[in-house]
Amino acid sequence: MTSTWKIELIPVPVTDVDRAKAFYQRIGFNADHDHRVHEGLRFVQLTPPGSACSIVLGVGITEKVPGTQEIQVVVPDAEAARRQLLDAGVEAGDVDVQPWGNFVHFKDPDGNSWALQAVEPRANG
Repeated sequence: MTSTWKIELIPVPVTDVDRAKAFYQRIGFNADHDHRVHEGLRFVQLTPPGSACSIVLGVGITEKVPGTQEIQVVVPDAEAARRQLLDAGVEAGDVDVQPWGNFVHFKDPDGNSWALQAVEPRANG
């Protein structure tokens, strides 16, 4: 029997939690939690609009180095997502059209990479 597996939280290493939190809120993420666990650890959880999976920001929350995380998100419309990023003052690449979808790439202030993918329906199923 296969159990249900859900991805619910992805760590995003950053150097400045306040700057990162402000950036993600500017592009529409909801700030769910902001809790200082102890002097060296602050837990900030944010969720993209409509997502069941959140990110957690912080210094020391993962062994990954800031600027090395790569995350891909599915969006309904790549052009609209790009426009939303540009309107928020975020540098975003042009829409990259591929046979499996349209992509928009951007980075957070620490250089963590994001790919927004609008999945294109297949012509022949």
